Amino acid sequence: MKVIDIESGTGNFSTTGFQATNLGNAIQLIEKMKKEKATIFLSFTANMVATGLRGIFAEMCKKRFVDAIITTGGSLDHDLIRTEKNYEIGDFFMDDTALHKKGINRLGNVLIKNECYEFLEQKIQPVFDKLYKKNKLCAPSEIAAEIGNSISDENSFLYWAAKNRIPVFSPGITDSAIGLQTYFYKQKRKDFGIDVTRDMKQLADIVLQADKTGGIILGGGISKHHTIGINLLRDGMDYAVYVTTSSPWDGSLSGARTQEAQSWGKIRETATHITVDCDATIAFPLMMSKFIW
Repeated sequence: MKVIDIESGTGNFSTTGFQATNLGNAIQLIEKMKKEKATIFLSFTANMVATGLRGIFAEMCKKRFVDAIITTGGSLDHDLIRTEKNYEIGDFFMDDTALHKKGINRLGNVLIKNECYEFLEQKIQPVFDKLYKKNKLCAPSEIAAEIGNSISDENSFLYWAAKNRIPVFSPGITDSAIGLQTYFYKQKRKDFGIDVTRDMKQLADIVLQADKTGGIILGGGISKHHTIGINLLRDGMDYAVYVTTSSPWDGSLSGARTQEAQSWGKIRETATHITVDCDATIAFPLMMSKFIW
C-alpha cells in the first residue's frame, strides 16, 4: 500500500483527499488533453450561464481553449439577456408566490426579472429576420453564431465563440425562451423553422476528423448525452471529465459516472476519465484557474 502525506491546506488537490483528490486529478487530465492536442468538447447546462461561470465560459472561448460547445437553448437565453441585464442574488428559501406577483423568477438563489425576457424578445426577433433572409430553415448553431455576431459584450461566451469560430451546438434549442420566440415569429413567417438535424454533419465531421477527443462535461441532460453520444462514431472519447451533483442510483444520465459510458462505447475502454462530485460553480473555477488566468 502506497502512503501519501496529506498536505495542510489545498496547495495540491490530488493529495488532499475526498473529492479534492478527484478535482486535482481532473485538472491533471485537462492538462493532458491539451498537451496531447485532443479536440475538446465543452458541455454545460443553462443554469450555469445564469451564474458567474458565464465569464469562465467566455474566457475559454476567447483563449480558444475548446473546439466545440454543446449546451441547452437556455444557455443562449441567459447569455443574450446578460449582455445588458443583470441578475440578482436571493436565496433558496424565498416566498415564491410573492416573487411571482412581483414578476421575479427564481433559479435556485438567482433572481431573474420578467423584463429580462422582454429584452430577449426585442433582441432575438431581428436575429430571426437575418437568418430568414439567408435561409428559411436554420440550424441551432447558426442561431448561436448570429446572436454572437449581433452583440459586443466581451463577457459573453457566444460573442467569443462567434469571433473565434467555435461552433455552439444546441440540440434541444426549442426548450428555451428562444424556442418559444420561434412560435411568435412563425405567426408572420410560417415557413421559418429550426432544423435540429442540420448540425449533425458538422458535429460528426469534428468527431471523425479528430485524432483524439476529450470532454469537459458539467451537469447532465441533453448537453451531456449529445456530447458523449456523437463520440460513438469514433468508438468513444479518449478523455472525459464529469462534474455532477446527481446520484447514479436511479439510472439517470445526469448521475451516470464516466465508466457507465464505457459500457455504451461513448467513452473508450482505454480512456482516461474522472468524475468530480461537486457543484460546478465551486469546482469549475478551481479547475480552470490553472489554465485561463
